[in-house]
Amino acid sequence: MQTLNFEYAAQQPVTRRAHVGVVGSGDLEVLIEPSSKPTTHVRVRTSVDGYDQVWKQVLDRFFSRFQHAAQIEINDFGATPGTVTLRLEQAAEEVRSQ
Repeated sequence: MQTLNFEYAAQQPVTRRAHVGVVGSGDLEVLIEPSSKPTTHVRVRTSVDGYDQVWKQVLDRFFSRFQHAAQIEINDFGATPGTVTLRLEQAAEEVRSQ
């Protein structure tokens, strides 16, 4: 089990919470909460060690488009980068539509 932390600049706050996905074989969950800081902090807890650079690339790509201040927790159980992106997009859509 590995925990990774990332920080991203943000331009506007998230005002609502979102929860998508489940932790299970080959999947993950994303939880988004408002942040009191003008940044986004992401904590990834993953069952697969040694993929720090892959996580960074996937998250860098996503946060080049999603620039909301939030606390984000990702609980992973071996999801592929495509699944990670899908879940992040689903959570972002939920936050934006509320």
